[in-house]
Amino acid sequence: MKRHLGPLALAAAVGLPLFAALWAAVHATLDAQAWAALWQDPLTQRAWGMTLWTGLASTALAWFTVAHALAHGFVRRQLAQALRWVPAWLATPHAAMAIGLVLWLSPSGWALRLVSPGLTGFESPPPWFTTQDPWGLGLILALWLKEVPFLLWVAATQLQREDLRRRWQAELALAQTLGHAPATAFAQVVWPDLALRLRWPALAVLAYGLTVVDMALIIGPAAPPTLSVLAWQWLGDADTAIQAQGVAAAALLTASVGVLAGLSGQRVVQQALWVRATGAWISLSLGASLRWGVGLGGVGVLAYIAVWWALLVGSVSGVWPFPDLWPSLWTGAAWASVWASAPTVFHTVGMAVTASSLCVVWALAWSEWAPRRWQTWAQPALLLPMVLPSVWWVVGLYSVALQWLLEGQWWGVVGAHTLMVLPYVWLAWAPAVHAVDPRQAAVVASLGHGPWVHRWRVKWPLLKRALASAWAVGFAVSVAQYLPTLFVGAGHWATVTTEAVTLASGGQRSLMSAYAALQMVLPWIAFAVASWLGRPRRFEKMNIQRGST
Repeated sequence: MKRHLGPLALAAAVGLPLFAALWAAVHATLDAQAWAALWQDPLTQRAWGMTLWTGLASTALAWFTVAHALAHGFVRRQLAQALRWVPAWLATPHAAMAIGLVLWLSPSGWALRLVSPGLTGFESPPPWFTTQDPWGLGLILALWLKEVPFLLWVAATQLQREDLRRRWQAELALAQTLGHAPATAFAQVVWPDLALRLRWPALAVLAYGLTVVDMALIIGPAAPPTLSVLAWQWLGDADTAIQAQGVAAAALLTASVGVLAGLSGQRVVQQALWVRATGAWISLSLGASLRWGVGLGGVGVLAYIAVWWALLVGSVSGVWPFPDLWPSLWTGAAWASVWASAPTVFHTVGMAVTASSLCVVWALAWSEWAPRRWQTWAQPALLLPMVLPSVWWVVGLYSVALQWLLEGQWWGVVGAHTLMVLPYVWLAWAPAVHAVDPRQAAVVASLGHGPWVHRWRVKWPLLKRALASAWAVGFAVSVAQYLPTLFVGAGHWATVTTEAVTLASGGQRSLMSAYAALQMVLPWIAFAVASWLGRPRRFEKMNIQRGST
């Protein structure tokens, strides 16, 4: 029994707040009058339909794009080269991506300035719905560009396993010797196994696409908005009846995610949609891209570079009349304002470092001391914050924060961030730690050393790259948190993300761009630090130097 005390304590540290928040959210949903008001509201059905359209379309685009990119890189044996941009893409927060696209696609944005007035004749911005369009196309584009790197990153964590990579390469080579084209061989041999390993991340992408708030506020449709934005607006109303209606709308989103997840989890649907349909797409698209020698990675690189460029230029622009291609006045006033609000940056970094570090320590301890069957049983609960709608989830988090006297407190916000970050850290860490050969411990024991020597001198040094990567991912996820910071913090703790989203609704282009650029740079720094810490043989050299002295 004593050997289970540690794992029980770890499970309780996460399970108690997790299920307390879940119970509070469920309890707040049981209001018949709120449900009646929700269905009677004329905006509900239109907003719900827009939510389903944008969420499903963006998820499908991301899924097929990732399938093509993985197939292209795997077949050409250039997957490592194709994935080298993924950390930079992943480090770009959702809100920053949406703001950068607005700077390009708005009626006064760079895209129209490049062709005006020469090709268009426009001397002033046209009254076009290029962002916040009624069809949700801007939101679909933003979600597509942001969710592709996440799925690629999860696939990369699977491909880091030497056993899986070698087996898939051998099976692909065998299929080609039997006369199958490279595209067909990948689609029929490698993809079915890899696709099933991506099902949880794909559900997370779908859940996020259906329930996103910050990106929908910036670039999503406005008349009507998506149901998640509508629920967020109702939750912020002073009238308790309207607040209850917002909770019901958030619960409707949760039910939608649950139904779609249940349908996609059926084996028939998995085989038909996730495997066969995608395999057919791989066979068709990969053949063409192999003939031309190009894939979809180049498009993604250009899109992200364009967004980064727009944010950096926008942050130092002053007077910029349309259709001038460049600002007529350059100024650092926006960055001076950011510097004047240094506490906001410190709050953001402090919360992200604390939350990601707590998650990494927990994941390391859980993987070491919890039995493997416990880890298997607990994984669905552990991944709940990733797949549940944040606009519904924060209702429970806020209720727990009130009961535990953490509402408006720094540790309350950090705790909410930790629950949201932990699933991503675990997804980054678990494949690497489960791929470690257990026979190494027996070899170390045969040399007369105990389990701690095995961990410190063999196992953990081998996993330091995965550990550093998991920490950087957790940092980036914490920086991007919007709703948990807003609700649990009760407006007392401003972060770079809350400031960027707030400024996006105003007309201060340079200040909005500066905060979005800073929101983007902070995760970049975290990934750079993780890359430095995870360099091969760094700690081994340090140990050799210490031994020589």
